[in-house]
Amino acid sequence: MPVADEILASVEWAPNQPPAELPRQERLRRIRHSASHIMAQAVRELFPAAKLAIGPPIENGFYYDMELPRALTDDDLPEIEKRMRRIVGRDPQFFRATLARPRAMELFREWNQPYKIELLEGIKDAEVSLYKQDRFVDLCAGPHIAQGGVCGHFKLLSLAGAYWRGDEHNTMLQRIYGTAWETEAELAEYLQFLEDSKARDHRKLGLQLDLFSFHPWAAGCPFWHPRGLTVREELRRLWRETHTRAGYIEIMSPVIYRKELFETSGHWAHFRENMFLVQEGETAAAEGPTMALKPMNCPDTMLFYKTRQHSYRELPLRISQGQLLHRNEPIGTLHGLMRARVFSQDDAHIYLHEDQIQEEIVRVLELLHEIYSYFGLRYSITLSTRPENSMGEAALWEKAEAGLRQALSGLKLDYKTDAGGGAFYGPKIDVMVHDSMGRQWQCGTVQLDFNLPRRFELEFIDRDNQARTPVVIHRALFGSVERFLGILIEHFAGALPTWLAPVQALVMPIAEGQEAYARTVLERCQAAGIRAEITPADSKIGYRIREAELHKIPYMLVAGKREAENGSVSVRTYQEKDRGAMAVGDVVAEIVKKTRERTLDVTVKDYSALFRTEAAGEAAPAY
Repeated sequence: MPVADEILASVEWAPNQPPAELPRQERLRRIRHSASHIMAQAVRELFPAAKLAIGPPIENGFYYDMELPRALTDDDLPEIEKRMRRIVGRDPQFFRATLARPRAMELFREWNQPYKIELLEGIKDAEVSLYKQDRFVDLCAGPHIAQGGVCGHFKLLSLAGAYWRGDEHNTMLQRIYGTAWETEAELAEYLQFLEDSKARDHRKLGLQLDLFSFHPWAAGCPFWHPRGLTVREELRRLWRETHTRAGYIEIMSPVIYRKELFETSGHWAHFRENMFLVQEGETAAAEGPTMALKPMNCPDTMLFYKTRQHSYRELPLRISQGQLLHRNEPIGTLHGLMRARVFSQDDAHIYLHEDQIQEEIVRVLELLHEIYSYFGLRYSITLSTRPENSMGEAALWEKAEAGLRQALSGLKLDYKTDAGGGAFYGPKIDVMVHDSMGRQWQCGTVQLDFNLPRRFELEFIDRDNQARTPVVIHRALFGSVERFLGILIEHFAGALPTWLAPVQALVMPIAEGQEAYARTVLERCQAAGIRAEITPADSKIGYRIREAELHKIPYMLVAGKREAENGSVSVRTYQEKDRGAMAVGDVVAEIVKKTRERTLDVTVKDYSALFRTEAAGEAAPAY
C-alpha cells in the first residue's frame, strides 16, 4: 500500500460542524475559503501535477497560488469554473482531521507538494489539521463550511503572478482570483459593482469631466483644470460660509519654515521622513537640510497665536486655514486625489480653557454633521488613543483621552476604539465616511492636545489674572479637500449635485436660426449666477445631448423655434431626463434655489448593503 494511502486510512475524519449561528461576514469568509479549496480540486483535475501553495479567503473573495505545468490564460477560467460547478453540484461534505506533523510531511512529500512541505516546516505544533471534500485533501487550519453546495454562487475573476511568500527571489506562482456569495443575487450585484467601480474611478472621471489631470513630472501633484477648480472652490465656499457662522477666523501662513519650528513641534523627530526637506543658501550643503515645506498647519498656527497676548475672554479662539500642504509620500502609495503629495486641509485649531473642552467638541461634531449632510454621507466614529511613538506625559494623555470619551458619551454617539492609533501629540476622534460603494474613508478628525501648547509656551491670562496654558483642539472636517472631492466623485459616479457641478446648465440651440434666442437664455442664466455655457448648433441635437450626459451636466436647456416663440426651453436633466417645456424664468429660479440651498438632487446606485456585516433581525444559517 502506498504511504499516502496508509496514512489516510489511519486518519479519523470528522464531518465539519460549524456553530449553529454565525455573523454574515464569518459565513462569507467560510464560503470563500471553501470555494478556494473547490477551485484547487478543479485545477488538480485539469493538471494532476499542480503544486499547491496557499488559498485563503480575502475581502470579497478568495484566491489560490499554485505552480502549474503551463501558464494559464483567461480562456482557462471557464473550464475551471465548469469543473467547480460539477463538484458543487455533488454537494460534497467537508471533513476535518488532525495528523502528527511528521506524518503530514510524509503525506505531502509523496504527493510532490513542496510548498505544503515548506509550510509544515514552519509549523511548531505537534499536530496539524487537514480538510477534505471528495478525495481532495489539503493542509489547512480552516474554518470551512459543512457542505460544498453552499459555494454555488461564485465567479472566477482574474489571473495574476505571485512570488511564493512574497519574495521575488522565490518561484513565481500563478494566482487565480475569484469571488463567492450567499445568493445568486448578491453575486450578480457584486459583479455589477466591479464594472461600476471601473467607471467610477475618480482618475478616469477627472479626465472625462475635464476636472484635473496628473503628469509624471509632478508626481502626486494634481493639475486643476478650470472646471475642477470651480468644484474645488465651491467646496471651499461651503467651508468658509459654515465656519464664519460658527465663529472661526481664517489666516494664511508661509508654506516653508526653518527646521527649528518642526523641532519645537516634534515633527522633525516624529514625521521627518514624510516631509520635503530644503537647503537654505549656498553654504547649507555641509549642514544638511535646514528648512522644510510644512506637512500640516499645527506648528505655524501656534506661532500666530503667540503674536500677541490673549485673555480668557477670547476663548475659545477658533482659527482656520486651508492652504496647500506638502508630504513626501512614497511613489507606490500615490493614488490620484485620494493620496497626493500636494493637498489642502480644511484645518482649524481651537484654543480654549480646560472647562470648555466638552462643549467645544460637541460644536465641532455638530458642524461636521451639518457639512456631511449636504452630501448625504453616512459616517462612523473611532477614538484613537496613545501610540507608541507619542510625546508628552502619560497624565496629559489620560486627561485628553478622558475628555474625548466624555464628549462622545455626552452626544450619545457610538464609537470604536483604535488602541495606539492617535497622533504623536494627542488622541483623536477619527470620522470614517461610508460611501455608496460600500467603502470607508477616514476624513474628519478631532484631536485634543495638551502637549504642543506647552512646547510652544503658549499662554492666556485667566480670570485670576494668572498666566495659564491653553488646550488645543486640532480638527478637520473634509480632511484633505482633494481626497474628499475624489471620494465625492466616486460616491456620485461623477454626477455631482447641481449646486456643486462645474457647469450647471448647458444651453443648446437646435439650429443656427435659434442661436440668438439661445444666447438670451444663456445671459439670463449667467445674470442669475448660474454656471451656464452654450453649444454651437454645428451638430445634431441628439449628439450634443449625449455629449452633455457624458459630462454629467445637471441641466440641458434646448432652444428651438417653438421655444423662442413661447419664451421657454425644453428641459432635460441628467437625473430625470426629459421634463418638457418650462418658462425660462421658472427653470432659472429652480437652479438658483437648488444652488442657494445646496440641494442634494442626485441619486446613485448604492452598494453599501452588499457589504453589510449583519442585517437587523437576519437569521444566521450554519455555514
